[in-house]
Amino acid sequence: MRVAVTGAGGRLGRALVSALEDAPFVGPLGPIAWTRREWDLDRPDDIAALVERDRPEVIVHAAAWTDVDGCARDPQLAMRRNGDATGALARAAADRGVDLVVVSTNEVFDGRPTERRGYRPIDPPNPINPYGRSKLAGEREAQAAFGDAAASLAIVRTAWLFGPPGNDFPEKIARAALRARDAGEPLKVVGDEIGTPTYTGDVADAIVELLAENAITAMPARRAIHHLVNGGRASRAEWAREILRATGIDVELEEVPASSWQRASTPPLWAVLEPTPLPSGEPMRHWRDAFADAVPALRRAVAKG
Repeated sequence: MRVAVTGAGGRLGRALVSALEDAPFVGPLGPIAWTRREWDLDRPDDIAALVERDRPEVIVHAAAWTDVDGCARDPQLAMRRNGDATGALARAAADRGVDLVVVSTNEVFDGRPTERRGYRPIDPPNPINPYGRSKLAGEREAQAAFGDAAASLAIVRTAWLFGPPGNDFPEKIARAALRARDAGEPLKVVGDEIGTPTYTGDVADAIVELLAENAITAMPARRAIHHLVNGGRASRAEWAREILRATGIDVELEEVPASSWQRASTPPLWAVLEPTPLPSGEPMRHWRDAFADAVPALRRAVAKG
């Protein structure tokens, strides 16, 4: 199976390429890695020629503008990169009979549930910020393109991603903790934003499992939505405490409400997705177990300063 990955240089894209390189169904040449150099979201119409050139059988669309505050400052650009570009890709794939996996986000939901349960794929989206609106637009563009296509479409929503190459929430918190400690101040972290920290390697492995078991193309899952997140849930502050424990940084942590931070975007306070079953029947592991795998690299990054 010839599998192409958009955004192959990004956090999730790298993990996907690595996971697909070990997947026996991909073949000896490995996955097709489309970085920003091959396809720039600011030039969406270039994708048709790229699909014609490389002729993949499946495309996993991991490329996105994920700077949520940047999206809030420039909603039109966010819509072009996350909505219009996804639509261009979807049309190019559907017209050529290429199956497509679109990676989306928990931020298509408003974070104001009447019940404290994880959002299910059947729950109605209602984004409250430009990033979420642009990602939902991408979902809907893809669904429209694949309306009567012979090829299959899957939407994979995930949340709170962390993993290589760093500069993620754990590394940012660790560096902020060092600054706070050196200044003799507490580390202030949001305590009322709840979600599931999710390791990119685990999401990549789950997508590969879906592809390996034909869960993307098998009926009745030809237009499926999957929620792929690690198990458990935590507040940003609870996650930060685990980061401090793992890195051995001794600093007081002060929980503050999200409303105390001045930022361009408004994130959903309840960012919990209910995981959908994988073909193996095995759930993705708990986020604490996943985070433990990332700790050695985090410690090395912090030690380098």
